[in-house]
Amino acid sequence: MKQTTIFRAAALALAVAPVTAIAVVPTMYEEKAARAEEDRIIRSPIGGIEGKHWFNYRANVNETQKELSSDLRHASDIEDQRDAWEEYGTELRHERGTYVKAMAKRGYRVPTVYIENL
Repeated sequence: MKQTTIFRAAALALAVAPVTAIAVVPTMYEEKAARAEEDRIIRSPIGGIEGKHWFNYRANVNETQKELSSDLRHASDIEDQRDAWEEYGTELRHERGTYVKAMAKRGYRVPTVYIENL
């Protein structure tokens, strides 16, 4: 009786294992590109200046993130998902560029670190 139970459990485990491996969905190119843009979101104000440009930038980034979640929720197929991720990455890039340019006009630059001789 115990051997039958063990064999059934082993058979079940073997039957479930391949299904789990197939369920893994590869990440879309558009999502990877958008995630890279997401990593470039400026976390603190350039030059420590918390002015209207900084608050506009943060508000626009938050709005873009909410729009992405809404677009993904309403996506009916993979093309809609791709469009949502592509739009998200494009908007993040645009918002960052707008903020950096506005601060550059005021004389502040985005800090950059260069590491040599690696």
